[in-house]
Amino acid sequence: MLAEAGSEGIGRDLVSVHGLGAETEADWSNLGSPENYLGYERTQGFVSPGGTARGKHHVYVAPAQMNLNEWALSGDWRVEKEAIMLDNPNGGIVYRFHARDLHLVMRPSLPGTSVRFRVLIDGQALGKAHGTDVDGEGYGTVTEPRMYQLIRQQMPIIDRRFEIEFLGGGAEAFSFTFG
Repeated sequence: MLAEAGSEGIGRDLVSVHGLGAETEADWSNLGSPENYLGYERTQGFVSPGGTARGKHHVYVAPAQMNLNEWALSGDWRVEKEAIMLDNPNGGIVYRFHARDLHLVMRPSLPGTSVRFRVLIDGQALGKAHGTDVDGEGYGTVTEPRMYQLIRQQMPIIDRRFEIEFLGGGAEAFSFTFG
């Protein structure tokens, strides 16, 4: 099609398409967590005590124990209709999930800025379970609006507790996806 449209240097041989990183096909046999939006309009499973304080700053606490597919905030967040927003450092998100991969759609609040973060799984550094957007210690940086692959587990896939702490303010998060 591209060659027919006038593009040059395009071969006509069939190619196999294999996604890399976050584009890899989901592990359907181990997928026990559905996509979840974080804004108050469409979220499910939010368990921080007191619920959401819609559209205003509120200091949240994450419970020590959570059931599968529940999530919570810690720190000073603003929960809006379609996103959650962290203006101050050291806010976090906790999610109990069951999947090989965990992705988070997020962006810096101000274009051209960045926000460092650290991810833990079951309270530990990620090691070999790190996704393409974090290192083995779980450190990464939000630099642009996109989906970030934070966890890519090895077998066996079991229920896990994901934690992300933003080391600076100015982050927005929109949804979790799993694969």
